Parts: sequence; C-alpha cells; structure tokens
Amino acid sequence: MALTHSEAAAPPVPFFSQARSFTELWPQISDHINAVFDRGKYSHGRQVGQLERAVAEYTGARHALGVNSGTDALVLLLRAAGIGPGDEVIVPAFTFFATASSVTMAGARPVFADITADGDYALDAESAEALVTERTRAVMPVHLFHQLAAMDKLTELARRHDLKLLEDSAEGIGMRWDGVHAGLLGAGGVLSFFPTKTLGALGDAGMILTDDDDIAQQAAILRHHGRMGKTLDHIAGISNLSGVSGTNSKMDDVQAAVLLAKLTRLDADIARRRELAAAYDERLRGQEGIHSLPRLVPRPAQADPVFYVYLIEVEKRDELVEFLAARGIGTETYYPRPLHLQPCYAGPEHPEGSLPVAERTCKRTLALPFYPDLTEDQVDIVCRAVADFYAGGADR
Repeated sequence: MALTHSEAAAPPVPFFSQARSFTELWPQISDHINAVFDRGKYSHGRQVGQLERAVAEYTGARHALGVNSGTDALVLLLRAAGIGPGDEVIVPAFTFFATASSVTMAGARPVFADITADGDYALDAESAEALVTERTRAVMPVHLFHQLAAMDKLTELARRHDLKLLEDSAEGIGMRWDGVHAGLLGAGGVLSFFPTKTLGALGDAGMILTDDDDIAQQAAILRHHGRMGKTLDHIAGISNLSGVSGTNSKMDDVQAAVLLAKLTRLDADIARRRELAAAYDERLRGQEGIHSLPRLVPRPAQADPVFYVYLIEVEKRDELVEFLAARGIGTETYYPRPLHLQPCYAGPEHPEGSLPVAERTCKRTLALPFYPDLTEDQVDIVCRAVADFYAGGADR
C-alpha cells in the first residue's frame, strides 16, 4: 500500500509513551530513588511502606500490600482468601490471561462465564450464576478499560450462594462504586502498576487491597516466604495456610519510589484521560465502521469511570490495525482470543460459540493510543487515519 506525501509526512503516534511526563517528574522521582540508595534496602523497604500508606489513603483501603506484580497480587489474594485445590472460581472469558492463570496458580479451577452485551466488557451475573456448583468458592469480576463491573448484581450473586467476591481490579485505580474504591467492594482486590496503567511504574509492581484483617495478614505472610514481620520463623498452621509455604513477592523499592512521585499527579492524569476520551469521541462519533465508543456506553449511576484504555469496536479490525501501523500509529488488540478458547483451557465444556458475547467482542475490539502525554494533534492524526481507512484508503 503506497502512502500519499501528506500521510507519509505525518509524525508517528506510539501506542504508549510517558517520556514528557517522566521528564517533568524526574526531580521528584530522583529524590525518592536517592533515598532508596542512601538507605541501601532495595525491596520491601521504607519506600514500599510509604507507598502502601499513600495508596491506602487514596483508595480508603484498610490494608494495601505491595507485591512484585499484579499477577502475584491476584494469586496471593486468592490463596489468602482460602481458595485452593478442588475449588472453582468463576471468571469472565474476556479478560487478560492473568485473571484465569492466577486461579490456576492458586491451585483452583477457573470457570468461564460470558460478559454482558451492554458494552462494559464485564462479567455477566446471569451467565455466572448458571455456572455455580457445590465446588464454587468465589466469583471474580474484572474491571476493564474504563469502568467497574455491575457490582450490585455480582454482590447479590455472591451473597445468595455464599461465595467470596474477589475483584480483579488491576486496571481500576481511581474507579469507585457509590464512593467505594475498586477492590474494596468484596473481600479484596488488586492493583497492577505495569508501566501502561493509569498509575504505572517503570517495570512490574502490584498491590493487594482489602478491608479484611485476616486476608491482609495471610497475604503479608505469603508474599515474604511465609515469614511474619522480622522473625526468621516461617509460619504454618495459620488458619487456611496450614502446610502452605509462602513465596518471594516483595515489591522493589525503586518501583515504589517512581510510583510515589507519580501518585502526586494521578488525579490530574485521570482528568487528562477524561479530556482525551472526549476528544476521541467528538472526532469518531458517527464514523462508519465503528460500532462502539466508550464514553457513549450506558453505565450505572453508581459507577465512577476512569479511562485507562480508549477501546472501540470496529469492522475489519485486523485490516485496520495493519493500515494504522503503516502510518506509524500504534494500537493494541484486546483480546485476540477469549480465555475459554485458549489452548491451555479449551475443552468440551466450553466449545466455540458457547460464550457468544465474549467471542464476538474479541474479533472487534481495538485500543487506540491513549495516555496523558498524548496531544490533541495526535488524536487528530489517529482519527483522520481511521476515517481514511473506512473511506477506502485500505484499497490504495
């Protein structure tokens, strides 16, 4: 496909960049990192403790425990909540792989439900309820892209069947339901600080959020080789941890230092993301080939969204990805294949066609460049390219 002169001259738009904001924050980040080097403790140290207290204050959590990734946060939360071998946990089929793999790593079995058809990309309560068995111990909704799952329906589902309600709120920092922060509407939740997240580190880091004292204590033991506090004794026999060893999932203090600096501008970044989502909506509304724009999706009055990803549903998704890439525009496909059809989880209980909303959504969703450093000129470049594609530019 040959590009016109004007198309070829347009500057590239990366899918993600934090170069400008990182440069602006560097003096503050540097102060925190220097404190780490001066103290000489590089994991599970003072900066991690400061971050835990700061995030607890921001979210309203009784406990915030830093770990080395969002995936580890899910695994440790599940284990601390008593989920293990022989148990089933209901999860949505449309989500990142870690939602299911964390259940597997905890020793339990993920059971896949469909997502709602109303555009929130979240676990459908009716689909989930049909899957409850005597082995079901928990239901784990995921708060994806820009808003929370329908927590009123899922809370009632968990209550009716006496299930643990655990939240994969990895993308959910800043999201609230009736004023309660994501991850605190059930027994506990998690945060991921992967670099592209709304609050992102420079590498992997994660956090467990809970108001449950027992879950917090057990997660704290599990993340540090089964140790409690500074004792060298590795504890067994505590509640449901009997005979279970801990692991090494301590947060890196350098990542905590970066996050402490970036936390000071989190609300400003959230506001900027809201402005960018509105800019995309204005330019893409009514565009041929686009089926869904995130800000136009109906949402419960209780939900307070945060735009982490700007996700659209489109026709000819894969062709559009190639067309944009040729113009230097980065995109991300969420998610190419639903979890129940992944090779490691595929089986006769969930044949192709059994979870139709998740399967259809995987074929249509596309994330456009979206981050606080993005300019409205760059939004214009992206949207003009999308319009060109659906106007027949893909045939040139």
